[in-house]
Amino acid sequence: MAKSTTGKLVSRIGASGGGKTYKKARPNNYYGILFVIVILGLTSVVFSRYEYQNPTTAATGPAPQPGTTWFAALSINNCGTQITLPTDTNYKGGFVVLANNVIKIAPVGAADSGNNATVGQFANEYVGLTASSSTLAIPSATGVAQPALTFHNNTNCATGTKYAGQSATIRYAYWSSLAQGAPKITTDPSSIKFTPDMRITMAFLPASVKVSAPSQGTVSAMLTDVAAASASTSTTTLPLVTTTTSPSPTTNPTTTTTAG
Repeated sequence: MAKSTTGKLVSRIGASGGGKTYKKARPNNYYGILFVIVILGLTSVVFSRYEYQNPTTAATGPAPQPGTTWFAALSINNCGTQITLPTDTNYKGGFVVLANNVIKIAPVGAADSGNNATVGQFANEYVGLTASSSTLAIPSATGVAQPALTFHNNTNCATGTKYAGQSATIRYAYWSSLAQGAPKITTDPSSIKFTPDMRITMAFLPASVKVSAPSQGTVSAMLTDVAAASASTSTTTLPLVTTTTSPSPTTNPTTTTTAG
C-alpha cells in the first residue's frame, strides 16, 4: 500500500530534524532555560550564605544552647576548708573556670548544651576533676588528681581540718537563683542542670554539718563577669561611612575654524 501524503510529510520533517520554525526556536529556549537555572542556583547560594552568617532565630531545644553564656558560683568544701579550682581561660569546651571559682557556661555542642549542661558534665570536661556520688577528687594545676584532695564516702576528715577525725560524706548543694534561700541537696551531680547565676557547693562534710553557699566574694565575682559579658554583647559598632566627592566638570575649549 502506498504511503499517504501526510505520512510522507511527517517522514521528511523527521529526517530533516524539524521544520525551519522549530530549528530556529530550539536554541533560544535551551539557552534561556540554562540561564534561569544558573541564576536560581547563584541566588540560593548567596541566600544560604547570608542566612548562615546572619541567623534570625535562636537554636531550638532547651537552654542553654551554643551561643548562650551563663555564669555560676562554685564552692568546694573539704571538712570546713575551702578549695579553689585552678583556672584555665584557654579551654575551648563548654565550661571554663575563671578566677574566684566562677564557672562560665558557654556550650559548644550537643554534649554540653541543653539538658546535658549539668554539673556532672562540667566535672567530666574539667581535666582531673572527679565528682560522683561516692568520690570527689580535686586536681592540681597540671590536671592530676591529688591524693590529699581525693575524698570517699564514710571516711574521716583529715588532720588539720575543722572537723578532723569525723566521718564525712559527699553531697552537692545548689541554689538555682540568687533569690533561692534553702538549697536543694543531692548526691548525683549529673542531676543538677545549670541555670543563670546558679550557686553550687561540692561538699565533703560530716552528715550533721549544714552545707553552706559559695562565699560572697565568689558571688560578687560572678556578678561582675555577668555584667561584663552583658556589656560586651550590647555594644554596637556603627559602620564607617565614606563620602566621595565628585570632580568638578571640565569645559572643553571651543575651537573656531576659519575657512581659507
